[in-house]
Amino acid sequence: MTAPDSLRSTPLTARLTAGLLPVLAFAVMCLWNGSAAADFRLCNNTSSRVGIALGYKDAEGWTTEGWWNVSSRSCETLLRGTLVARFYYIYALDYDRGGEWSGQAFMCSRDKEFTIKGTENCLARGFDRTGFFEVDTGEQRAWTVQLTEANEQPAQRVPGIPGTVGPGNPGGVPGLAPGSTPPGSPGLPPAAAPKQ
Repeated sequence: MTAPDSLRSTPLTARLTAGLLPVLAFAVMCLWNGSAAADFRLCNNTSSRVGIALGYKDAEGWTTEGWWNVSSRSCETLLRGTLVARFYYIYALDYDRGGEWSGQAFMCSRDKEFTIKGTENCLARGFDRTGFFEVDTGEQRAWTVQLTEANEQPAQRVPGIPGTVGPGNPGGVPGLAPGSTPPGSPGLPPAAAPKQ
C-alpha cells in the first residue's frame, strides 16, 4: 500500500466504522433489553443450596412446578417472558441447613421433579399439599424474589424487587425488607386458596 492509497482508505474506513457503530450499539441494546425485560427470577442470597417450587396461574389454569436447585449466592430464571399474572407462589427448601420458606397458599407438589396442573385434591391425586408464600408483582412485566438468611436484613430496597424473605420462624419473619409483608399474610386465612 502506498502513501496515497492509505490516505484514500482512511476516510472510507472511518465512514464505515462510524456508520456501523450506532447500528451495532442499537442491536446490542435490543438484545440486552429483550432478555432482561421480562422474567420471573429468584436469587438465593443465603449460604445454602435451596430447592424452589413455583405456583402460577396462566390461560390454562393453575400450575405448580419444581424443583429448581439454586446454588448459594446465585440467581435462577424460573419463568421466561412477560409475566401474565399478578400473583405467583413460592415454596423453598434449605438443602444444607434445613428449614423452608413457606406460606398459607396451599398447592400440590411432590418430592421429585414435577409439573402439576390444578391445586385441588392434592392428596387424593397422589401429591403433597404444600403451603406456598405469595409474591405480589403489582402486575409488573418482570420480577425478582430475593431469599435471605433468617438473621440478615437486606441493605436496601430496590425498585421492582419485592421484599426478601428468610426461613420462617414462629415469632415473625426475619429477613423481610422494611415495609414488606411476610409470606402468606396479605389477608390469606389459614388454608387459603391462591388468588385468582
